[in-house]
Amino acid sequence: MSDSATRTLDQVRVGEDLPDLPYDVTATTVVFGALATRDIRPMHHDRDFAQKRSGVKDVFLNTPNLAHWFERYVTDWTGPRGRPGRMKFRMQGSVFAGDQMVFKGKVTEVGTDDRGCGWVAIAVQVDVEGKTMTSCEARIALPTGPDDNPWSRRGDDWQP
Repeated sequence: MSDSATRTLDQVRVGEDLPDLPYDVTATTVVFGALATRDIRPMHHDRDFAQKRSGVKDVFLNTPNLAHWFERYVTDWTGPRGRPGRMKFRMQGSVFAGDQMVFKGKVTEVGTDDRGCGWVAIAVQVDVEGKTMTSCEARIALPTGPDDNPWSRRGDDWQP
């Protein structure tokens, strides 16, 4: 994605829906996520353990893997200059290998702080078969114009 695809603050409106992101979760998705986050707990890579010892239907996404999926979802929407500030999520259920997870989002706030940084708040959820498995509140910095780049903010100019 080029910088020309970067969303700027003036292009965003409260109530705007982000495009859905469906993704078919495989055992590979789950295992690679666990490996990438150095999570050696067997319910994230050993189907037999997950089913017989944990009593669940299959291996499932771990928390850091799911956090990365949320970050990917919002930064795909913002473009390369969108900078995650804060993210808080609540897991209500697990996403298993074999599930199709669908990310959905809605802009809840748009504004600029007293340092001139543009901010967007987004409510995001990941659904499986129409049921919300995890809900998330994300605060993302967006450029206020073509010459602004939230990634260049440091120190007191960056207050996520």
